[in-house]
Amino acid sequence: MFIRTLRRLTIFISLVFLLIFGMYILVLYGYFSHRLFDNIDEAMRIHANSFRLVDGEPVAIGQPIFDPRIVLLLRGDDGRTIDLNPYRTPRELAHLREITATVETGELQMREYAGHTYRMMRWPYAYDPQYNADRSFRLQSVIVVSIVDSEVQLLNNLLWISLLGVTTGTCCIVLASYFIARRAMVPVQTAWERQRQFVADASHELRSPVTGIYSNAELLLRHPEHSVQEESRRIYSIMKEAMRMTRLISSLLTLARADANTEMPMTVISVSEVVGEVLELFTAVGEAQGIDCVAEVKPGIRARGNKDRLHQLLVILLDNAFKYTQQGGSVVVTCRQEGRQVLLSVRDTGIGMAPELLPRIFDRFFRADKTRSRETGGTGLGLAIAKWIVDMHGGKLQVASKPGEGTIFTVFLQAEKA
Repeated sequence: MFIRTLRRLTIFISLVFLLIFGMYILVLYGYFSHRLFDNIDEAMRIHANSFRLVDGEPVAIGQPIFDPRIVLLLRGDDGRTIDLNPYRTPRELAHLREITATVETGELQMREYAGHTYRMMRWPYAYDPQYNADRSFRLQSVIVVSIVDSEVQLLNNLLWISLLGVTTGTCCIVLASYFIARRAMVPVQTAWERQRQFVADASHELRSPVTGIYSNAELLLRHPEHSVQEESRRIYSIMKEAMRMTRLISSLLTLARADANTEMPMTVISVSEVVGEVLELFTAVGEAQGIDCVAEVKPGIRARGNKDRLHQLLVILLDNAFKYTQQGGSVVVTCRQEGRQVLLSVRDTGIGMAPELLPRIFDRFFRADKTRSRETGGTGLGLAIAKWIVDMHGGKLQVASKPGEGTIFTVFLQAEKA
């Protein structure tokens, strides 16, 4: 699937770049063509209006412009053509007459003749049409002919260079498009692989409690004559697996909201009070497990956040701390303000984690100690949810741990502006 998508994305990006490149070449070619011939047409117009017949003889108007490539011809009403240049040979004049024979008044033409390219324009003559002393020629229009070999050659060279550039550019564009498509597909493929892994892990985690519930229920049906007291162990196992499944489903729903980018309502809350409420819940847990719970909470710490989610965040961090701390250990909760940041930390003296495991602890369904996690009912989703909560608050979640020395999770949040 990804190979097919990569091909399609490469083709699409290549077509877009080629379209842009092709339009650029066309605009560039059209601009040069227009500029080249626009200057020539202006020079031809000036030549056509550079003289006037006075008493039958041509008289220059203003300062004449000399351009050896431009030829000025006079066309009479009887079809005859006269060249004002007395040094032109009859053969050259015959060629000019042949070239201009089809040019109509007010028309612009380009024509190739004898290996040369000519640009011709014809203007009507609006003044006294009498020409020559005997008045035998009545001037009807003025034809201006310009040799544009150099301009045409320049445009042809530009065209060939453009075609060469398109050919080379096409190869470069395809390679660049493939590279861009590959880079664009990396996060998509990563997300796809994570999604597949997530579905596989979720299916595996759900299958365990479902299997436990089904097995115990099947054993109950085998002995319908037994009393509830006699089967209390199996009933307790069913309830335990059902509670585990409930926690897992609740965690999955939370992560589904995270993936859907659901907005989290924020208000100004007392972080100190939230920490105090969570510590009340875990004080009894610490006493039951023989773990010392120490609070280092500064009063009056306030920040903008979601109270329920911060409560959930602290529950996750403290729950992990108590799970992996042995009897006789301690869990220290710190809450204070440092400059414009609120610092929350949960430090335990538990089993700790190896350094190579730290980059993965926020991955979904990851467990540093899978056996102990299953025994304590862990799903491997708590720290992933904690990371999402901190991210939604615009904060940072850091972890430091050493095997046998314990772990410390530190949360940085933006303090309320004074």
